[in-house]
Amino acid sequence: MFQPGGILGRGPEDVKWSPDGSKVSFVQRDDSGQHGALYYVDVTMAGKPAVLVASEKLASLAPPTSAIKDERKKEAAQRYSLGAYHWSPDSRKLLFDSMGQLWLYSLDSGTAVQITSSSDAAVDPKFSPDGSRISYVRKHNLYTQPLDGGRERTLTKDGDDNLLNGEVDWIYEEELYTRSNYFWSADGKHIAFLQMNEKDVPTYPITDWMPTHATVDQEKYPQPGDPNPKVRLGVVGPDGGKIKWINAGTGGDVPLSDSPDALVPRFGWVRDGLLWALALNRLQNRLDLYFVDVKKSKWALMMTETTDAWIDMHPEVDFQTLTSGDRYLWTSWRDGHNHIYLYQFDKQDPLSGPARLVTQLTHGDWEVESIAGVDEKQGVVYFSANEGDWRQTNLYAVGLDGQKLRRVSKENGSHSADFDPSGSKYYVDRYSALTTPPTVSLCAVDGVCNAFWKPHSVEAYTLLTPKFVDFKAADGTTTLQGVVLLPESGPMIVSGKAPLIVNPYGGPAAQTVRDAWGAIDLFDQVLAQQGFAILKVDNRGMAGRGKAFAMAIKHNFGETELSDQMAAVKQALQQFPQLDGSRLGFWGWSYGGYFTLYALEHTDMFKGGVSVAPVTDWRNYDSIYTERYMGLPSENPEGYRKSSAVSFAANLHGRLLEVHGTSDDNVHVQNSIQMINALINSGKQFELMMYPGKTHGIAGYEARTHLFHLIEDYFERILAPEK
Repeated sequence: MFQPGGILGRGPEDVKWSPDGSKVSFVQRDDSGQHGALYYVDVTMAGKPAVLVASEKLASLAPPTSAIKDERKKEAAQRYSLGAYHWSPDSRKLLFDSMGQLWLYSLDSGTAVQITSSSDAAVDPKFSPDGSRISYVRKHNLYTQPLDGGRERTLTKDGDDNLLNGEVDWIYEEELYTRSNYFWSADGKHIAFLQMNEKDVPTYPITDWMPTHATVDQEKYPQPGDPNPKVRLGVVGPDGGKIKWINAGTGGDVPLSDSPDALVPRFGWVRDGLLWALALNRLQNRLDLYFVDVKKSKWALMMTETTDAWIDMHPEVDFQTLTSGDRYLWTSWRDGHNHIYLYQFDKQDPLSGPARLVTQLTHGDWEVESIAGVDEKQGVVYFSANEGDWRQTNLYAVGLDGQKLRRVSKENGSHSADFDPSGSKYYVDRYSALTTPPTVSLCAVDGVCNAFWKPHSVEAYTLLTPKFVDFKAADGTTTLQGVVLLPESGPMIVSGKAPLIVNPYGGPAAQTVRDAWGAIDLFDQVLAQQGFAILKVDNRGMAGRGKAFAMAIKHNFGETELSDQMAAVKQALQQFPQLDGSRLGFWGWSYGGYFTLYALEHTDMFKGGVSVAPVTDWRNYDSIYTERYMGLPSENPEGYRKSSAVSFAANLHGRLLEVHGTSDDNVHVQNSIQMINALINSGKQFELMMYPGKTHGIAGYEARTHLFHLIEDYFERILAPEK
């Protein structure tokens, strides 16, 4: 199950469109992950892949992530989908990132030239719009390099461990989904970048105990109430020179400057000389959109989005300018669900006043997940949404006038669409359903799809078939959606009764009960073969169901989630008489790990549970995520106290196994240390497993195999039938 490639086989990596829209390229490796080639699919060739860069060349130009020895860097490369190659604007060259060294590969000649040779890694490389230069970040500074053999240009010189120029820090990458902090203007004359001043941000020590002399890496990590990075926007020429710093906002606006209480999650170019930027206040309930005339040093506040809930940059905010030069698309929760709005501004004088709302394009008791493409010639917007079934994600189209809504994707389930550069003709579709393994296809907007990657068959594994179930929430009215896997046999079944393991995530900004492969995973199938039943339910507070559903957990983690899970379990025991209500277990990871601790402290319904990588006190987690939902500790002290698992260690019921990776840079091992200290002081027995050097995902064949055997064995012990 955890062997490289798994039972389905290794899927395509780094799927990208060529800028001319004629090809889809991707890295396809063998199941070991060690050998592979760069392939392409021509949009006119009905999905048949051909080799673009052969395996012997790709081995040095784009080594597999397994070649990364540092666990944190390896997890970041996988978690944030860091690209190994980039197309040139003319679609004739490729820029490869080989472990921080950049190589330029010519598709015409089939040869590669090394561009950088510094011992320090170059990160976030990009081509200039005309393809004559590349840009990158190295040691916290921005650089450009002409491709005609000219010398490297240094654009910023003050970067250090506390001052990041054009670089994305951990918290922006993890919680604001920022993937780059610098962008070229279309004419190639300017680069806009974000400078992050982390001098006042506290650090957390991540210790590596494996060497004889342990080492410590200090991670910049603001916790609730701590100073966030101060950020400011700068504009510089491609040859360097004086930097123009941007200042915008006045009075009650969210300032676009180096305020410690302002976040700048997104920015870019409307057109040459005209910047756009989003400024989010610290509590994340107000978002300001600015336009800035760089040459004139003038700005305008184009619109403000406010909410009584919170503004999460993914998936709730999507901003996209249209090529008409006077309109943009915007997504918002303002009517209770995430929908698309069309705005217009003065093309000749964009700073003359706020943007004007033209129309709301989508409506209904469903959520737009993202804008996928725009065909302005045809006046059509393509987007992903869960219209008709909250568990599904399908591709839809609607007119720029808000008319003629139609579904584009055919099969029920979950579709993820990546459109061609024109956003109008073709898209790559990643599709799966609850009992249908994933495929990757090249599709035309008329609905014709051709798969260019299919998984291995799973027929030989005789997997059990899960089923969707609905329950009523603890409020008695709200529908909760769940999925259950019922065993047919196994040693844990006694007198026709099977123990039930509840495995929720439970937290905000996530939806786990989906009509997608993996909603019931292979470990669930392993447990079911032993006679365990598995139940997963999305409680109130989770994503995909609109603002009111999500807001149930505002300023108070744990309480609503647990009441909903308990209500669902009680109804499941009534619906499925083969379940043994005296043998109930609970387990989860990350927020689900926290949820496990909270559940065992606030009810005796469960005989025990497994908590993996849990937050145990929300004052320990990062500022941006936690304050979004819980507010500031100084303004909500009781909420933080009530939501803390450490606070109620003395109330622990049943058996507990707690698990953590010692190098977890997301949910620090500090959480588990505080929890076990509280349990010891409360006289509570428990079991503990630490994975040395492992991060939040506890990745790797050996560690994963050990962990999941441990979990299986634990539930077999604590949920064994009475003798």
